[in-house]
Amino acid sequence: MKSYDVVVLGAGPAGLAAAITSNENGSKTLVIERENKPGGILKQCIHDGFGVVRFGQRLSGPEYAYKFIKEAKEKNVEMSFSSFVTKIKKSGEKFELELVNSMGMEKVKTKSIVLATGCRERTAKQVFIHGSRPAGVYTAGTAQYFTNIMGYLPGKECAVLGSGDIGLIMARRLTLEGAKVIGVYEAKPEPSGLKRNLIQCLDDYSIPLYLSHTITKIFGDERVEAVEISEVDKGMKPIKGTEKIVKCDTVILSVGLIPENEVAESLGLKMDPSTKGPLVDQDLMSVNMGGVFSCGNSLHVNDLVDYVSESGEIAGLGASRYTPVRKTHLIPLNKGKNLLYLVPQMINVKSKNKKVILYFRVKSTTKNAEFMAKLGNREILKRRYLYLRPAEMKRIVFDLPSDLSDDSELSFEVWEVNRERDHMHSVSQRMRVKNR
Repeated sequence: MKSYDVVVLGAGPAGLAAAITSNENGSKTLVIERENKPGGILKQCIHDGFGVVRFGQRLSGPEYAYKFIKEAKEKNVEMSFSSFVTKIKKSGEKFELELVNSMGMEKVKTKSIVLATGCRERTAKQVFIHGSRPAGVYTAGTAQYFTNIMGYLPGKECAVLGSGDIGLIMARRLTLEGAKVIGVYEAKPEPSGLKRNLIQCLDDYSIPLYLSHTITKIFGDERVEAVEISEVDKGMKPIKGTEKIVKCDTVILSVGLIPENEVAESLGLKMDPSTKGPLVDQDLMSVNMGGVFSCGNSLHVNDLVDYVSESGEIAGLGASRYTPVRKTHLIPLNKGKNLLYLVPQMINVKSKNKKVILYFRVKSTTKNAEFMAKLGNREILKRRYLYLRPAEMKRIVFDLPSDLSDDSELSFEVWEVNRERDHMHSVSQRMRVKNR
């Protein structure tokens, strides 16, 4: 049985970054990938926009992935392709993994594991669309694979349900390939994708966006023939009497992503109901199982691949440094009412890592927003934003206070600042100083 210091599950952008970092830190590392080549979902993302934060370049998905694949090969990171993990169990201070691949059954041991398994798309059945199961209903990712990898056009007249980024990108891609996109339908009162994609994918190609609308029924037996569009109320329930039949031959679903965490759940990791990923500390290690780290979209769904790679590096370094005798004392990050989630969810006071990279999303759109962190009653961090939207993840880097202790309380909140009141307060402060 081969033994490693770190085993990484997944060779997408998060897994490659984790493996490279672990390898650089002197750990014997193995990457296990179920596909026959590395790169993950980036292999089919031929549009640009990747790497702007990290490299200052607008790269396509394959170009971004190639930079990490090339580096991993140059550093002789060991990889096992077309391999599936069928079982993981704790054996003393190590983990034993059972694999199935072209060689048959194989077992490996490791000190620590990095979960970089990515995410999957929700389907029509998960959003309860009525109708039979005709040909022509695809998730956006499947339609992207058909178009960009296989060279097949999924349909000629397409309705897109959901305004997530991949749905917006596919609306543009299908238009460029000659299909007609009759509309993008979003049940929420505001779009789910990044603003740049709304402009570049819809506005620039005159593709209509219908907010507070959803597809309530699909017509057709062998092939999609039409869809029923309904307006929805504030609770996102269809409003009777607003139904409209629209002819089309294809339905593209962009109705959300779910972290792929079957392995995490099989290990009994505590999960965050908001992110659907494991609860972790600032090293991205599970809060209830030492030696198991999580990163990328299996931890929480990211907007930008740059941050996926960043979290991979954090997890890879943490996994490389991990020892079974590592001390932990966890304090939670308490989130205010308008925060949907914070990652990490806890801080390990005993960790040597005193620099925290915090990712967060809000529950509702907030203008003139202020994000604040407090240690007890003392303010330790403040950021101002013109807008905070649920569709856009934010990232903050800060140093933990030197007086952080086992019984400290860390709290975070977001609220809308009254600009006029804030300005008058500032003027008043300056007047008092001047009068002194």
